[in-house]
Amino acid sequence: MSSSRNPTSSREGNMNFVFISPQFPETYWLWCDRLRSCGASVYGIGDTPAEAISSELHRALDEYVQVDSLENYDQVFRAVAYLSWKHGHMDWVESMNEHWLPLDARLRDDFHVTTGASLATIDQWQSKAQMKPLYAAGNVPTARQVRVGSLDDARRAVWEWGGFPAFAKPEYGVGAGGAMRIENDDQLRGLVGRCSWQGAEPYVLEEFVPASGIAAYDAIIDPWGKPIFENQEEFPPSMSDVARQGLDLSYYCCPGIDPRLRDLGHAAVHAFGIRARFVHLEFFRLAEDREGLGHAGDYVGLEVNCRPAGGYTPDMMNFAHSTDVYRIWAEMVCFGERRLHDAHDNWFAVYAGRRDNHSYVHSHREILSRWGGSIMMERRVPGVLSDDMGNHMYVARVRTETEREEFIAFVQERAPEGFSEANAGENNDAQEG
Repeated sequence: MSSSRNPTSSREGNMNFVFISPQFPETYWLWCDRLRSCGASVYGIGDTPAEAISSELHRALDEYVQVDSLENYDQVFRAVAYLSWKHGHMDWVESMNEHWLPLDARLRDDFHVTTGASLATIDQWQSKAQMKPLYAAGNVPTARQVRVGSLDDARRAVWEWGGFPAFAKPEYGVGAGGAMRIENDDQLRGLVGRCSWQGAEPYVLEEFVPASGIAAYDAIIDPWGKPIFENQEEFPPSMSDVARQGLDLSYYCCPGIDPRLRDLGHAAVHAFGIRARFVHLEFFRLAEDREGLGHAGDYVGLEVNCRPAGGYTPDMMNFAHSTDVYRIWAEMVCFGERRLHDAHDNWFAVYAGRRDNHSYVHSHREILSRWGGSIMMERRVPGVLSDDMGNHMYVARVRTETEREEFIAFVQERAPEGFSEANAGENNDAQEG
């Protein structure tokens, strides 16, 4: 364990905040920066050497402690103990990252930090099986589900749901990782067999929901359970297909929010007992009428994520609503309320990703020439996110649905068969930039 203190820091904050893994994704330094601007003392714990973290993050932290691995709980525990000994009791412990939510909660339990969820609560929020009764308590419709156990029980469930296809996913999975569509009895038998291995990852099996898309309700929830910021996103109907088939991902934040989605979001937040958190709640939009779930166009609960949407989506929310969600969240943490005023200027913020193994009609330079006035971000995607999000990303801010679709089509238009090698190579010139 090694520590690096910010030499520019000479003030005492009103709150001690431990931020776990503040260096990834790269924009997460902004959470720390906004906390510090609200008067908090911010301490980072990560597995990246201090000399390798960005200058922006270094300036945003009062002190950074490096551990060999964040998977080593003893090392992380000792890092928090060291910071507590040196600076006093830690008031918050948070990572804003799905993978580290159990680590955050275990540290809160062990250091008597009461501003966030306990390990037992986080387990309930992350388990796709334990989510179901909470959804039911909020009258939010969801697909029927069983934990994968015996083959007979799985077959019985599929029969009760009307037959194949069904959908399987890890009970504690993140994103589309490990999810699969089960088309027939052979695939079901294979799933049950794999789950029967000692130490195998637990899976749940759900009835297949015919979806025309996925909508997300994003919100910053204050300490009393009230939303102080809200956003709606629209995703493709199957992120697992995007990852498995190597499709080009596009999605967007909307300028407004469907009142029906808002109502379901509020109901889920209340039923799950969520307080003082950024949330990302996903819903299917039904492609057809489905008994027990609703009519075509209705929303069906998919999963609750008690952290911000991943990747660069918080930045997209800023572009869509001309705001600063990093600041709004920090104000909630430090003051229990939102103090940043709305600009009341709303847009579509559109993500379009491209993959290195595809050839495209329009080059990187052509994209910047055509859409440069609208593009808010463009960069390489970290490898750990590329299965879902592609290898290079562009985010544009536009006013209309027509512009939104034109931007996606322009960025992702595939080259026809026989496209010249010279032009194909030019399409990926952003890799070197």
